[in-house]
Amino acid sequence: MKMAKSLLKTASLSGRTKLLHQTGLSLYSTSHGFYEEEVKKTLQQFPGGSIDLQKEDNGIGILTLNNPSKMNAFSGVMMLQLLEKVIELENWTEGKGLIVRGAKNTFSSGSDLNAVKSLGTPEDGMAVCMFMQNTLTRFMRLPLISVALVQGWALGGGAEFTTACDFRLMTPESKIRFVHKEMGIIPSWGGTTRLVEIIGSRQALKVLSGALKLDSKNALNIGMVEEVLQSSDETKSLEEAQEWLKQFIQGPPEVIRALKKSVCSGRELYLEEALQNERDLLGTVWGGPANLEAIAKKGKFNK
Repeated sequence: MKMAKSLLKTASLSGRTKLLHQTGLSLYSTSHGFYEEEVKKTLQQFPGGSIDLQKEDNGIGILTLNNPSKMNAFSGVMMLQLLEKVIELENWTEGKGLIVRGAKNTFSSGSDLNAVKSLGTPEDGMAVCMFMQNTLTRFMRLPLISVALVQGWALGGGAEFTTACDFRLMTPESKIRFVHKEMGIIPSWGGTTRLVEIIGSRQALKVLSGALKLDSKNALNIGMVEEVLQSSDETKSLEEAQEWLKQFIQGPPEVIRALKKSVCSGRELYLEEALQNERDLLGTVWGGPANLEAIAKKGKFNK
């Protein structure tokens, strides 16, 4: 055991691996021409709505996009609050799962057009792009198993946000649509990159270039969502989503969180780096309380 710990300490980590190991690191910095404090001041000028977080005792968090008068469109303040909630979730050590949903039975219509109209230069667009890519990449790397509950519409940036979740569930009448082409732009919150990973490049090109309206049946057929829920009722569909998520978060937080981190490294790192990271994560749970309890109960693992 001492030898293993010694190996863990002496093994060198690449920059990419360190990025995954350390909480709170972002993709962009001043070296990329990104000045976060300046962007925050700009976004603060566009109020409206809120990002609400409820943390349940069972280890499931519920993140609500709350701007119903504008179909839960993201104001500048909501973008700032999303980062604040992501930081809060990064520090929620008891957390295991997360459901993202919109208020009043619709997911999100993307960016608030008032902010979009005022941020008219390419430099403005790229600054917000880097801010939201930073935030949603940190969101994607959270050691929580996340699911987007798509009720009503998920449009534009709202559709992009769903791709940052590990899974997506849709209510029967809901729709997902990447409308960016019709706005004369492309997805900029990381949506294209993540969509290609979820459904493949050919399907992603169809969805984006056709600005296709994906109803729940079509989304299920192309692998965009895991399941279509039975109810379209706001309360009942949330209960269904919670029950669906519970099957994947049974067990101690430290084990669920290590599993999520391991999958993240497998997705983002090269093979050798991912394997080393898997080893390091194993060191956090092997011989731990959950491991010892399981061994004492079962003696050996049953099929």
